[in-house]
Amino acid sequence: MSHSPTQSVTTLTRSDALEVHLLGLVEYEAAQFLQERLIYEISGRSDKMGGLLLCEHPPMITMGREASRSQILVDEQDLRARQIELKWVNRGGGTIMHAPGQLAVYPILPLNRLEIGLEEYRHQLQEATIAMCREMKIKANRADNLSEGANDPGIFCHSGQLGTIGAAVKSWTSFHGLFLNVCPDMELVRWAQMNTMGVRLTSMAAQQVRPVSMHKVRESMIRHVAETFDYSRYHVYTGHPLLVRKKKQIYVDA
Repeated sequence: MSHSPTQSVTTLTRSDALEVHLLGLVEYEAAQFLQERLIYEISGRSDKMGGLLLCEHPPMITMGREASRSQILVDEQDLRARQIELKWVNRGGGTIMHAPGQLAVYPILPLNRLEIGLEEYRHQLQEATIAMCREMKIKANRADNLSEGANDPGIFCHSGQLGTIGAAVKSWTSFHGLFLNVCPDMELVRWAQMNTMGVRLTSMAAQQVRPVSMHKVRESMIRHVAETFDYSRYHVYTGHPLLVRKKKQIYVDA
């Protein structure tokens, strides 16, 4: 793997590699802008090069195409008191409460050149996440045996839902992706119900008897995403030259 703080995902030469960018804690809008830019770049190529963004977001609520306000479990006064924004977005899935400690995984992949459709893409993203959980000694699975599982794909364990997949496709290129509860403040995350099945939300940290390392989760997730989507090479960069952060500092309790 190579590391650089400034190299863009764009390259003039042919590439079949997965370009991975670790963004840290970023505002949702900044990650959304970067996804749109990468969609434009990757959809215009003729090779299999893909992008993968991994980040965390400050507290906010996003609502996908299957979302409703009934999935928000606190009143507007609580949201205003915590200055939590609510944003409707063009992705699959329902309502998600984002917070530091929840890993957002955004694969920007040329599905047409990988020869996979949206359903297979979501299935493979689930499989990559389940393999990562297995490596972290957590038994996870899909919700194939639940009636709503096909409409609200997620990652589940014996005590609840660890994460959800809210995918979208534009110009045959995937964006949005996976939101995985690694070690967030679960009291805050449970302000919104991310599934339509009434399954309790949980986290990877809650399944372990020791703290879960976000660094190890990211590293394992990168390897399994690359392997699952048949990328034999991947390059990891810190940040991205087109990422625009707000000037205000975001503070997170250690």
